[in-house]
Amino acid sequence: MATVRQKRVRKSPEERRAEIAAAAVRLVGEKGYYGTSLKDVADEVGMSQPGLLHYIGNKEGLLSMLITDNYDVYGTPDDFMRSGLPGSDPERLLFPAYLRYLVRYNAQRRELVRLYMILESEAFGPDHPLREYFANRPEAVWEHYSKYPWAIPPELGSWEDAMRPVVRRCIEAMDGVQLRWMRNPPVDLYDEWLAFEAMIFPSPVWDNYR
Repeated sequence: MATVRQKRVRKSPEERRAEIAAAAVRLVGEKGYYGTSLKDVADEVGMSQPGLLHYIGNKEGLLSMLITDNYDVYGTPDDFMRSGLPGSDPERLLFPAYLRYLVRYNAQRRELVRLYMILESEAFGPDHPLREYFANRPEAVWEHYSKYPWAIPPELGSWEDAMRPVVRRCIEAMDGVQLRWMRNPPVDLYDEWLAFEAMIFPSPVWDNYR
């Protein structure tokens, strides 16, 4: 009998990149950047190493795919404004409401959050390719959020004058809450954030601005 050969399914570049990203999130999330080789990722998705390099360029390109092209581009204030959730009206955009949205969003991408936290810890090393990214992260987050028309309590003054330390505390608190969420037994990420929200955005000042 003649052997029936299965037709090879050719995947689109977008599908391949999504497979590579998913595999890298799992591997780097388990073994870290230095513990994961390009061969590991290629084997995970059933590709040759040259084939993998076609999509990512080099190992640093893999990090760019995971962080700047993936983690950083979702769960943004723009996504929040398109959500229609309370506080998302561009005419009265509420910063605490956005952070609640972001926490709920991150709760759905646990593996990616774990990857981010591992890379952040590794980036203390002087030669880590993301060292500068994480060192500049607080200022970059501040500048990004400052592009939006947030409504804040008038007694605080302007966003620029009043909110820089608040945004910094939010970054620090969210990093800590996410770390605790990863431990066993885990906490509820959203409920834990609400406790910090009450401290960072206290009543009565922030009433009607959450």
